[in-house]
Amino acid sequence: MPQTALILGASGRFGRNAALAFSDAGWSVRSFERNGGDLMTSARGADVIVNGWNPPYPAWARQVPELHRRVIAAAEASGATVIVPGNVYVFGANTPSPWSADTPHLATNPLGRIRIEMEEAYRASSVRTIILRAGDFIDTSATGNWFDQVMVKSLQRGRFVYPGNPDIPHAWAYLPDLARAAVALAEMRADLPRFSDIPYAGYTLTGHAVAQALSRATGRDIKLRQMAWWPLHLARPFWRLAPHLIEMRYLWNTPHRLDSAAFDALTPTFRQTDLYTALQTAVAQDTLARPNRSGRPLQHS
Repeated sequence: MPQTALILGASGRFGRNAALAFSDAGWSVRSFERNGGDLMTSARGADVIVNGWNPPYPAWARQVPELHRRVIAAAEASGATVIVPGNVYVFGANTPSPWSADTPHLATNPLGRIRIEMEEAYRASSVRTIILRAGDFIDTSATGNWFDQVMVKSLQRGRFVYPGNPDIPHAWAYLPDLARAAVALAEMRADLPRFSDIPYAGYTLTGHAVAQALSRATGRDIKLRQMAWWPLHLARPFWRLAPHLIEMRYLWNTPHRLDSAAFDALTPTFRQTDLYTALQTAVAQDTLARPNRSGRPLQHS
Protein backbone atom coordinates (compact mmCIF):
# COMPACT_ATOMS: atom_id res chain seq x y z
CA MET A 1 0.00 0.00 0.00
CA PRO A 2 1.52 3.36 -1.00
CA GLN A 3 2.36 5.98 1.57
CA THR A 4 0.21 9.12 1.56
CA ALA A 5 1.35 12.72 1.24
CA LEU A 6 -1.09 15.54 1.96
CA ILE A 7 0.02 18.61 0.00
CA LEU A 8 -1.07 21.96 1.39
CA GLY A 9 -1.08 24.62 -1.30
CA ALA A 10 -0.74 22.20 -4.21
CA SER A 11 -1.40 25.01 -6.70
CA GLY A 12 1.56 27.03 -5.39
CA ARG A 13 5.21 26.91 -6.36
CA PHE A 14 6.58 24.36 -3.91
CA GLY A 15 3.29 22.52 -3.47
CA ARG A 16 2.79 21.92 -7.19
CA ASN A 17 6.30 20.53 -7.62
CA ALA A 18 6.00 18.45 -4.44
CA ALA A 19 2.75 16.88 -5.63
CA LEU A 20 4.46 15.82 -8.87
CA ALA A 21 7.56 14.50 -7.10
CA PHE A 22 5.65 12.44 -4.51
CA SER A 23 3.37 11.05 -7.20
CA ASP A 24 6.34 10.14 -9.41
CA ALA A 25 7.89 8.33 -6.42
CA GLY A 26 4.80 6.13 -6.05
CA TRP A 27 3.13 7.94 -3.16
CA SER A 28 -0.60 8.51 -2.93
CA VAL A 29 -1.07 12.28 -3.11
CA ARG A 30 -3.93 14.34 -1.67
CA SER A 31 -4.28 18.09 -2.15
CA PHE A 32 -5.68 20.62 0.30
CA GLU A 33 -6.07 24.35 -0.22
CA ARG A 34 -6.65 26.89 2.54
CA ASN A 35 -10.37 27.09 1.79
CA GLY A 36 -10.63 23.37 1.08
CA GLY A 37 -12.56 22.24 4.16
CA ASP A 38 -11.44 20.67 7.43
CA LEU A 39 -7.69 20.12 7.70
CA MET A 40 -7.97 17.76 10.68
CA THR A 41 -10.19 15.45 8.66
CA SER A 42 -8.05 15.67 5.53
CA ALA A 43 -4.87 14.83 7.50
CA ARG A 44 -6.23 11.53 8.83
CA GLY A 45 -4.24 8.65 7.39
CA ALA A 46 -1.55 10.93 5.91
CA ASP A 47 2.02 9.82 6.47
CA VAL A 48 3.46 13.20 5.53
CA ILE A 49 2.00 16.71 5.38
CA VAL A 50 3.87 18.96 2.95
CA ASN A 51 3.18 22.52 4.02
CA GLY A 52 3.35 24.56 0.84
CA TRP A 53 1.21 27.40 2.18
CA ASN A 54 2.91 30.78 1.67
CA PRO A 55 0.64 33.84 1.89
CA PRO A 56 1.68 37.18 0.34
CA TYR A 57 4.09 39.21 2.47
CA PRO A 58 1.48 41.76 3.65
CA ALA A 59 -0.56 38.90 5.14
CA TRP A 60 2.30 37.14 6.93
CA ALA A 61 1.88 38.73 10.36
CA ARG A 62 -1.82 37.89 10.42
CA GLN A 63 -1.90 34.54 8.62
CA VAL A 64 1.39 32.68 9.09
CA PRO A 65 1.10 31.90 12.83
CA GLU A 66 -2.50 30.68 12.47
CA LEU A 67 -1.85 28.59 9.35
CA HIS A 68 1.04 26.77 10.97
CA ARG A 69 -0.88 26.36 14.24
CA ARG A 70 -3.52 24.50 12.23
CA VAL A 71 -0.89 22.31 10.58
CA ILE A 72 0.75 21.47 13.91
CA ALA A 73 -2.61 20.53 15.43
CA ALA A 74 -3.52 18.33 12.44
CA ALA A 75 -0.11 16.62 12.50
CA GLU A 76 -0.29 16.01 16.25
CA ALA A 77 -3.72 14.41 15.81
CA SER A 78 -2.79 12.28 12.79
CA GLY A 79 0.82 11.41 13.67
CA ALA A 80 2.01 12.70 10.29
CA THR A 81 5.46 14.14 9.65
CA VAL A 82 5.41 17.76 8.46
CA ILE A 83 7.79 18.96 5.75
CA VAL A 84 8.19 22.74 5.62
CA PRO A 85 10.10 24.48 2.81
CA GLY A 86 12.35 26.69 4.90
CA ASN A 87 14.06 29.80 3.56
CA VAL A 88 17.10 31.90 4.47
CA TYR A 89 15.21 34.77 6.11
CA VAL A 90 15.97 33.50 9.63
CA PHE A 91 19.70 34.27 9.47
CA GLY A 92 19.58 38.02 8.99
CA ALA A 93 21.89 40.42 7.20
CA ASN A 94 24.92 40.18 9.50
CA THR A 95 25.34 36.41 9.84
CA PRO A 96 28.36 35.07 7.92
CA SER A 97 27.74 32.11 5.63
CA PRO A 98 27.80 29.23 4.93
CA TRP A 99 24.44 28.87 6.64
CA SER A 100 23.75 25.49 8.22
CA ALA A 101 21.47 23.93 10.83
CA ASP A 102 23.90 25.19 13.47
CA THR A 103 23.90 28.81 12.28
CA PRO A 104 22.12 31.09 14.77
CA HIS A 105 18.84 32.65 13.68
CA LEU A 106 19.62 36.33 14.19
CA ALA A 107 17.21 38.11 11.84
CA THR A 108 15.66 41.21 13.38
CA ASN A 109 13.47 42.40 10.48
CA PRO A 110 9.71 41.65 10.68
CA LEU A 111 9.53 38.95 8.01
CA GLY A 112 12.61 37.22 9.38
CA ARG A 113 11.16 37.24 12.91
CA ILE A 114 7.90 35.73 11.66
CA ARG A 115 9.81 32.84 10.08
CA ILE A 116 11.91 32.32 13.22
CA GLU A 117 8.80 32.16 15.40
CA MET A 118 7.06 29.82 12.95
CA GLU A 119 9.96 27.37 13.01
CA GLU A 120 10.20 27.58 16.79
CA ALA A 121 6.52 26.60 17.03
CA TYR A 122 7.34 23.32 15.27
CA ARG A 123 10.42 22.79 17.41
CA ALA A 124 8.35 23.27 20.57
CA SER A 125 5.62 20.86 19.43
CA SER A 126 5.60 17.07 19.46
CA VAL A 127 5.33 16.91 15.66
CA ARG A 128 8.01 15.15 13.63
CA THR A 129 9.21 18.02 11.46
CA ILE A 130 11.60 18.42 8.55
CA ILE A 131 12.63 21.97 7.63
CA LEU A 132 14.04 21.67 4.11
CA ARG A 133 15.84 24.99 3.74
CA ALA A 134 16.69 26.53 0.38
CA GLY A 135 17.41 29.83 -1.33
CA ASP A 136 15.42 31.55 -4.07
CA PHE A 137 13.41 29.36 -6.43
CA ILE A 138 13.92 28.63 -10.10
CA ASP A 139 10.62 27.16 -11.31
CA THR A 140 9.48 25.37 -14.44
CA SER A 141 6.77 27.94 -15.21
CA ALA A 142 6.13 31.61 -14.59
CA THR A 143 4.69 31.93 -11.08
CA GLY A 144 5.41 35.53 -10.17
CA ASN A 145 8.71 35.14 -8.33
CA TRP A 146 11.82 37.30 -8.66
CA PHE A 147 13.35 35.10 -11.33
CA ASP A 148 10.52 35.16 -13.86
CA GLN A 149 8.86 38.49 -13.04
CA VAL A 150 12.00 40.64 -12.89
CA MET A 151 15.21 38.90 -13.82
CA VAL A 152 14.38 37.13 -17.08
CA LYS A 153 11.39 39.23 -18.10
CA SER A 154 13.50 41.04 -20.73
CA LEU A 155 15.55 38.03 -21.75
CA GLN A 156 14.15 38.03 -25.28
CA ARG A 157 15.75 41.46 -25.68
CA GLY A 158 19.07 40.11 -24.42
CA ARG A 159 18.79 41.62 -20.91
CA PHE A 160 19.07 39.90 -17.53
CA VAL A 161 17.95 42.27 -14.78
CA TYR A 162 19.58 41.68 -11.39
CA PRO A 163 18.22 43.21 -8.14
CA GLY A 164 21.49 43.40 -6.20
CA ASN A 165 25.26 43.16 -6.20
CA PRO A 166 26.10 40.87 -9.15
CA ASP A 167 29.56 40.04 -7.78
CA ILE A 168 28.50 38.17 -4.65
CA PRO A 169 27.12 34.61 -4.25
CA HIS A 170 23.41 33.96 -3.86
CA ALA A 171 21.60 30.67 -3.12
CA TRP A 172 19.16 29.20 -5.65
CA ALA A 173 17.12 26.00 -5.80
CA TYR A 174 15.52 24.40 -8.85
CA LEU A 175 12.06 23.47 -7.61
CA PRO A 176 11.78 19.99 -9.16
CA ASP A 177 15.07 19.10 -7.44
CA LEU A 178 13.96 20.58 -4.12
CA ALA A 179 10.74 18.58 -4.34
CA ARG A 180 12.70 15.37 -5.03
CA ALA A 181 14.81 16.20 -1.99
CA ALA A 182 11.62 16.44 0.06
CA VAL A 183 10.59 12.96 -1.09
CA ALA A 184 14.01 11.53 -0.25
CA LEU A 185 13.84 12.95 3.28
CA ALA A 186 10.22 11.87 3.73
CA GLU A 187 11.19 8.29 2.95
CA MET A 188 13.83 8.28 5.71
CA ARG A 189 11.82 10.32 8.22
CA ALA A 190 11.78 7.59 10.86
CA ASP A 191 15.57 7.72 11.02
CA LEU A 192 15.81 11.50 11.37
CA PRO A 193 15.69 13.54 14.59
CA ARG A 194 12.18 14.56 15.63
CA PHE A 195 12.98 18.12 14.49
CA SER A 196 15.37 18.24 11.54
CA ASP A 197 16.72 21.41 9.94
CA ILE A 198 18.32 20.35 6.66
CA PRO A 199 19.72 22.96 4.25
CA TYR A 200 19.62 22.19 0.54
CA ALA A 201 22.46 24.04 -1.18
CA GLY A 202 21.19 23.97 -4.75
CA TYR A 203 23.19 26.37 -6.92
CA THR A 204 25.37 29.11 -5.41
CA LEU A 205 25.81 31.76 -8.10
CA THR A 206 26.76 35.37 -8.53
CA GLY A 207 24.54 37.51 -10.73
CA HIS A 208 27.22 37.51 -13.41
CA ALA A 209 27.40 33.70 -13.26
CA VAL A 210 23.64 33.45 -13.81
CA ALA A 211 23.86 35.79 -16.80
CA GLN A 212 26.70 33.73 -18.29
CA ALA A 213 24.79 30.49 -17.70
CA LEU A 214 21.72 31.97 -19.38
CA SER A 215 23.84 32.94 -22.39
CA ARG A 216 24.99 29.34 -22.67
CA ALA A 217 21.54 27.88 -21.99
CA THR A 218 19.81 30.08 -24.58
CA GLY A 219 22.60 30.42 -27.13
CA ARG A 220 22.21 34.20 -26.99
CA ASP A 221 24.40 37.04 -25.80
CA ILE A 222 22.78 38.02 -22.50
CA LYS A 223 23.83 41.28 -20.83
CA LEU A 224 23.35 41.93 -17.13
CA ARG A 225 21.59 45.12 -16.09
CA GLN A 226 21.07 46.13 -12.47
CA MET A 227 17.53 46.76 -11.30
CA ALA A 228 16.51 50.23 -10.19
CA TRP A 229 14.91 50.22 -6.74
CA TRP A 230 13.62 53.78 -6.74
CA PRO A 231 10.21 52.84 -8.27
CA LEU A 232 9.57 50.58 -5.26
CA HIS A 233 10.39 53.42 -2.88
CA LEU A 234 7.95 55.68 -4.75
CA ALA A 235 5.30 52.96 -4.58
CA ARG A 236 5.54 52.48 -0.81
CA PRO A 237 2.63 54.77 0.13
CA PHE A 238 0.07 52.97 -2.05
CA TRP A 239 1.42 49.45 -2.78
CA ARG A 240 1.32 47.27 0.34
CA LEU A 241 3.89 44.82 -1.00
CA ALA A 242 6.58 47.43 -1.72
CA PRO A 243 7.78 47.96 1.89
CA HIS A 244 8.27 44.21 2.31
CA LEU A 245 10.24 43.87 -0.91
CA ILE A 246 12.47 46.71 0.24
CA GLU A 247 12.79 45.06 3.66
CA MET A 248 14.19 41.91 2.01
CA ARG A 249 16.52 43.77 -0.34
CA TYR A 250 19.46 42.90 1.89
CA LEU A 251 19.41 39.30 0.59
CA TRP A 252 20.56 40.54 -2.82
CA ASN A 253 23.51 42.35 -1.23
CA THR A 254 24.49 39.78 1.42
CA PRO A 255 26.88 37.09 0.14
CA HIS A 256 25.57 33.71 1.21
CA ARG A 257 25.43 30.01 0.51
CA LEU A 258 23.87 27.04 2.25
CA ASP A 259 25.97 24.27 3.74
CA SER A 260 25.03 21.00 2.03
CA ALA A 261 27.01 18.67 4.31
CA ALA A 262 24.00 17.29 6.22
CA PHE A 263 21.89 16.74 3.12
CA ASP A 264 24.77 15.17 1.20
CA ALA A 265 25.48 12.75 4.05
CA LEU A 266 21.83 11.67 4.17
CA THR A 267 21.36 11.37 0.40
CA PRO A 268 24.72 10.42 -1.14
CA THR A 269 23.15 9.28 -4.42
CA PHE A 270 21.04 12.42 -4.95
CA ARG A 271 21.95 14.31 -8.12
CA GLN A 272 20.59 17.74 -8.88
CA THR A 273 19.67 18.85 -12.37
CA ASP A 274 22.43 20.37 -14.45
CA LEU A 275 22.22 24.17 -14.16
CA TYR A 276 21.90 24.70 -17.91
CA THR A 277 19.07 22.19 -18.21
CA ALA A 278 17.26 23.86 -15.31
CA LEU A 279 17.64 27.31 -16.88
CA GLN A 280 16.57 26.10 -20.31
CA THR A 281 13.39 24.74 -18.75
CA ALA A 282 12.78 27.88 -16.71
CA VAL A 283 13.17 30.29 -19.64
CA ALA A 284 11.54 28.25 -22.39
CA GLN A 285 9.86 30.59 -24.89
CA ASP A 286 6.35 29.48 -23.98
CA THR A 287 7.14 30.08 -20.30
CA LEU A 288 8.45 33.59 -20.93
CA ALA A 289 5.44 34.45 -23.06
CA ARG A 290 2.96 33.22 -20.46
CA PRO A 291 1.58 35.89 -18.11
CA ASN A 292 1.56 35.36 -14.36
CA ARG A 293 -1.79 33.73 -13.65
CA SER A 294 -0.80 32.47 -10.23
CA GLY A 295 -2.42 35.35 -8.36
CA ARG A 296 0.73 35.52 -6.21
CA PRO A 297 2.53 38.86 -5.91
CA LEU A 298 6.26 39.11 -6.30
CA GLN A 299 8.27 37.97 -3.28
CA HIS A 300 11.27 35.87 -2.38
CA SER A 301 10.83 32.12 -2.28
